[in-house]
Amino acid sequence: MSVVFEGYERQYCELSANLSRKCSTTALLPHGEQKQQKVSEIKAALDDADVLIRKMDLEARSLQPSAKAMMLAKLREYKSDLNKLKREFKKISSPNADQASREELLESGMADVHSASTDQRERMVMSVERLNQSSDRIKDSRRTILETEELGVSILQDLHQQRETLLHSHQKLHGVDDAIDKSKKVLTAMSRRMTKNKWMIGSVIGALVIAVIFILFYKFSHR
Repeated sequence: MSVVFEGYERQYCELSANLSRKCSTTALLPHGEQKQQKVSEIKAALDDADVLIRKMDLEARSLQPSAKAMMLAKLREYKSDLNKLKREFKKISSPNADQASREELLESGMADVHSASTDQRERMVMSVERLNQSSDRIKDSRRTILETEELGVSILQDLHQQRETLLHSHQKLHGVDDAIDKSKKVLTAMSRRMTKNKWMIGSVIGALVIAVIFILFYKFSHR
């Protein structure tokens, strides 16, 4: 539901209840300066109500289709209510109908007037209560959204820390791999040197053996 529409709706309900009460009391006043002042006040309030109806209409038509239909249905009720108030105003503001309206109201009895006003007030109070409940639900939804956002931020922070930990571990493993590669190279070089040394030692021993044989052969040949 639109928060803007709810604001206009609350204003209209309060204004409508006030208008209904003023129309009822003004209709009982005798024609004179006091009644003219009340009529002027009612006329200004009706103009304000017209402005609120137009604002609600524009806001409702800008909503999504699912919410739009519900808002327009409520708006039709408010338009009907405003038309009734305008008819009442026309009746009490007409000089020719002033006496007839007053007599009609007197005949119907003050109890009926008070009953109608009470019913309208109760209806408006119930509408305001529903609006307040809707506002509370919207506040709860907003609070839930904020809590969800905070939880999401916390999860993202945890994931970031885990990513940093994994990257750090990867760097350590990469360093170990480098050390192993270097060790393999050193061992390979040492193995080659040992092999080379074996060949050199073998060559020296072979040369010594040949030299000894040559010497022995030389000694035996000269006896």
